[in-house]
Amino acid sequence: MISLFFSQPLAFLIIFPLLLLSITFHEWAHCLVTDKLGDPTPRAKGRLTLDPRAHLEPLGVVAMLLTGFGWGKPAPFDPYNLREPIRDTALIAAAGPLANITVALIASLLLKLELTGGLDLLAIVLIQLIGLNLMLAVFNLIPVGPLDGAKILLAVLPKTTALEYEDFMTKHGTLVLILLIVPWAGGISPVSRIVSPVVGMVSGWLR
Repeated sequence: MISLFFSQPLAFLIIFPLLLLSITFHEWAHCLVTDKLGDPTPRAKGRLTLDPRAHLEPLGVVAMLLTGFGWGKPAPFDPYNLREPIRDTALIAAAGPLANITVALIASLLLKLELTGGLDLLAIVLIQLIGLNLMLAVFNLIPVGPLDGAKILLAVLPKTTALEYEDFMTKHGTLVLILLIVPWAGGISPVSRIVSPVVGMVSGWLR
């Protein structure tokens, strides 16, 4: 991402703010669903807002600049406030990617209905919104470490397997995630090899 600033500064000035807003919406969706499921923790911590300052994690923003992949502040919740902790934790986790997919679908609809008023810049913004939000959705659905996919997977695994997987990810998940987002041979990160083909294919359908 930082290389884009030097090679195509105008593109950077469009893409980076959109990415920050997309991450904000992702984390807000987690907090909203948590609140709807009866846990007041996000509300008490001031997270039921679309203000990016409430949801952006400085380290995640730096990682985004350096690697192209980043994250926001984890949505706070107390499982003891949930009626069905395992199920509800999975629903909270799924809310973020679903929010990003929703944004991508709305942007696609506006693009296909040609509701840009002939403005090329607006069309570019919509195209970027599709790609960025699909990227966030697919990236967060990877079942590793602190990502949403791991929490969703825990809800569907057999109990013994889920406990073993949770223990492994608690101890090593962050390291695994770092190894996935850091560029390896050829300057491409393993997560890019996973996410980019999926995003490219789905973006092609939506545009």
